[in-house]
Amino acid sequence: MSTQIYLAQARASLNSQDCMALYDKWAATYNDEVGDEAQNYVAPVLVAQVALRSSNNPARSVILDAGCGTGLVGQALAMSGVKAIDGLDLSNPMLAVARKTGAYRHLAQADLTRRIEKADDTYDIVTCVGTFTAGHVGPDPALRELVRVTKRNGIVIATILEEIWVSGGFKSEVEKLKAENVVTVVSDELIDYVKGHGDKAVLVVLEKVNRT
Repeated sequence: MSTQIYLAQARASLNSQDCMALYDKWAATYNDEVGDEAQNYVAPVLVAQVALRSSNNPARSVILDAGCGTGLVGQALAMSGVKAIDGLDLSNPMLAVARKTGAYRHLAQADLTRRIEKADDTYDIVTCVGTFTAGHVGPDPALRELVRVTKRNGIVIATILEEIWVSGGFKSEVEKLKAENVVTVVSDELIDYVKGHGDKAVLVVLEKVNRT
């Protein structure tokens, strides 16, 4: 099956089980396919670069890669010296590929449409790439959960497919978190996502408010 067909099916998923089944099948060839010049999936490296710039000491940062897939973000972070990276993903075959990279401290299966089984204020930085897209994970409770597990003054960095930024409720959820004084919005800029498709995404950087 071609990358375009997999991508179309993934974005047309009706529930988490359909999405997981698709990625389970795609896991073995995913990296080769999204990494080739025709696809040019640049978002993982762009997000890793933002994460590294967000830390005064990346080597000592504790990072959660939520929706880690095969580990593209984790690899980019590890190559720059990050030591403590945990990963969550819905697909066990994807996690198996991520495990082989050696980039992660811990990997676990998780459904990001539900509560994350992590304690409050655990991570310095949380990344989420390729998960907030059509047919995948919605904004509620996922964005709030990513913030919850982030330390105070920590950073959440997420990509949201441009076409669902407003219609999918992500913009309004970010505004709600800001209005509740849960986060400050560091930036929300449009970036290349899957360059080969001409896809764009909103890259959102949130800082968790240090409330006493």
